[in-house]
Amino acid sequence: MANIASNLFKIIGGIVLILITVWIGIVARSWGRATLDVVKGGVLITVILIGLVLIFLGLSDLKS
Repeated sequence: MANIASNLFKIIGGIVLILITVWIGIVARSWGRATLDVVKGGVLITVILIGLVLIFLGLSDLKS
């Protein structure tokens, strides 16, 4: 029973956090633009880091 209550609390907490975030995004429109810029930058940095990891893996395999 405690497991069900814990899971239900997590679901309700997640829904509340999503609703608060959407409400802030609607009220403060500039936050939405800033969030989109952060996501775009995060994708770019992730691609760069994956490229670096692949380069290092390739160099490591060449040494072997």
